[in-house]
Amino acid sequence: MLEIGSVSLNGQTVMAPLAGITNLPFRLIAKEAGCALVCSEMISANGLVYKSPKTLHLLDSLPDEKPLSVQIFGSKPSIMAEAARMIESSGADILDINFGCSVRKVTKTGAGVALMRTPDLALNILKEVRKAIQIPLTIKIRTGWDSSGDQAVQLLKIAEDTGVDAITIHPRTATQGFRGQADWSMISKIKKLSRIPVIGNGDITTPETALDMIRQTGCDGVMVGRSAIGNPMIFNGINSLVHGENFSEPDLDTRFAIMNRYLEASISYIGEITGCKMMRSRLSWFVKGLPGCSEFRKSLTTLSTLDEAKNLIETFRANLS
Repeated sequence: MLEIGSVSLNGQTVMAPLAGITNLPFRLIAKEAGCALVCSEMISANGLVYKSPKTLHLLDSLPDEKPLSVQIFGSKPSIMAEAARMIESSGADILDINFGCSVRKVTKTGAGVALMRTPDLALNILKEVRKAIQIPLTIKIRTGWDSSGDQAVQLLKIAEDTGVDAITIHPRTATQGFRGQADWSMISKIKKLSRIPVIGNGDITTPETALDMIRQTGCDGVMVGRSAIGNPMIFNGINSLVHGENFSEPDLDTRFAIMNRYLEASISYIGEITGCKMMRSRLSWFVKGLPGCSEFRKSLTTLSTLDEAKNLIETFRANLS
């Protein structure tokens, strides 16, 4: 069990917020696959407060995905607090603030990982948001702008002093992006210093590496991002290992069943035309490494109907038998 404030999770796994990926259909698939806590895409606080229809749409949720964490980014304390109130009112169980995004269009506004070098502003944001909501508050950070980790330690202290309930650390620097290797020793350092739960993130590629992270760092939970794309069953695998049970990789029937459910849920959520355009790139996630996957990916480039998608999937599966 992982306790985040008043929320008790049935497990130690968290789905990372992934822009353009962790929408409602994908979160439902991840939850079904054993993820203890799913998270929204990163949402602009400005977009929420100024009621951008596209941004408000990102708050869509269903009871089956509960508990749900919603992540926001921004750099103005009053805007962040108002967005937090809106998110709490929408029914979210946990609010997460992004202190780790290193994409330039985010950092140039002073948000994301840029906040790790403006501690006074980070403090004001956390104070205002904490006053604005009753649900648990978490933050996601990086090592900082250099490899020393000093900024991560400083932000941990600020978080604890302002009533943050848990912290996730992706131990790469701001300039690394996703390059190089995540420094798990930084997770250990933050865990040893922390009075709140610490969730580790970075380079979890298999259930075994998730278990290694827990054992090496002592972290309270693990956040999985890119490795869950196309293989959400990684969460079930992690759960099995944590409980000392054996696990096996999902067989072909399971992989294709998940792919079909994701296809149907996505089209039901956003419509056939838009959904099929999205599936042109996403269906190939689930067949990576299988014989003929390149040809399958090419066949998706003009996908336009649900029936066409199902026929392509069925034909590809039959050719693997």
